[in-house]
Amino acid sequence: MNATQSLPPDVGWEPIPTGAHAAAVAPRPGRSFWQDVWYRFRQKKLALGGGACLLLIAVLAIAGPSLTGYSYSAQQSSLANVPPWLALAKLPQSDDLFYINPHLKVIEVTPDGRLVRQVTQTGDDMVNKRMSFDLDGATLYLDYSAQPPALLDPDGQRVPATSHHWNTSYLLGTDALGRDILTRTLYGCRISLAVAVVAALVNMVIGIVYGGVSGYAGGMIDVSLMRVVDIISTIPLTLYVILIKVVLGSGGFLSIVIALSSVYWVDMARVVRGQALSLKGQEFVLAARTIGAGPGAILKRHIVPNAMGPILVTATMLIPSAIFIEAFLSFIGIGIAPPMASLGTMCNDALTTLRASPYQLLIPAAAICVIMFAFNFVGDGLRDALDPKLRQRP
Repeated sequence: MNATQSLPPDVGWEPIPTGAHAAAVAPRPGRSFWQDVWYRFRQKKLALGGGACLLLIAVLAIAGPSLTGYSYSAQQSSLANVPPWLALAKLPQSDDLFYINPHLKVIEVTPDGRLVRQVTQTGDDMVNKRMSFDLDGATLYLDYSAQPPALLDPDGQRVPATSHHWNTSYLLGTDALGRDILTRTLYGCRISLAVAVVAALVNMVIGIVYGGVSGYAGGMIDVSLMRVVDIISTIPLTLYVILIKVVLGSGGFLSIVIALSSVYWVDMARVVRGQALSLKGQEFVLAARTIGAGPGAILKRHIVPNAMGPILVTATMLIPSAIFIEAFLSFIGIGIAPPMASLGTMCNDALTTLRASPYQLLIPAAAICVIMFAFNFVGDGLRDALDPKLRQRP
């Protein structure tokens, strides 16, 4: 049995031709480093999904608020606390449907789910637990003696909610002030992505310069610079950010970026220093020194480009942390100042109506989780794609 017959039938191999036709076989074209990285990154389905999700969120955050028809700060108090999914009741004397919100307000709704108005309340019989409303001269009664509250028909019988419809006026509902949650969520995603990207870029610049100088210089310069990093690292970075943000005051977006950029570069500096220490003894760096290249040129042209893989992975992993810190600062009241929408401020505003309207907390919290998971998936994919141990062509 020859070698060709011993090959498994499903491997797709062919024997190398011999003789005159051997020279006609073209070798497979090679791939550059970044082409190889992109090839391996495409094999990670979660990483590709995370990247696509981030791209979609970025497009919606930029263009979405202009398409919703609402402002992030516009209030419609008569339509407050209306959820995205409506349980509607139909009365015999009216063609429209009615929704009862958790605060016993009756809202008129069209059959296609569009909110019309809040019906005017005219009285409240607390003894019989019955409220009266005026609907174009006719009187409606709301019985709240039992749960759930229900409208009464002309015979005094409770009319339960028998149909359900999506809220077509406010696709994700309204908050306690009657503001559109969809518009505010898109604005919050815009703030989170902007803070994360700007803070990551600033941290990359500071960390690359600081860590590169420390690792390449070595000696007492390295010891002195790393002791500064150790001092900063002894206190949790979140506490640093809070203290810096308090000192800067309520400057909004700019103050958060400054606070995050002040201390979040230490991890990047450690990574770049380690790469510089391992690369400065390589032959290509010694060759650059031999031909007279200065330290700045060596760092810029040789060390930093060869360390770009770990740098990109570290930057990608820092972005979810920056997003969480921004949301946390806004949640405790020292982040983005109202009425500007932020995912953190939306979560904080939703606490007062958590039991009656849990969707007001779940929607911004879900947006934070999706963004953080997407960045983590992309970071994991980049880490695997840039791993030198995996740089073998399949």
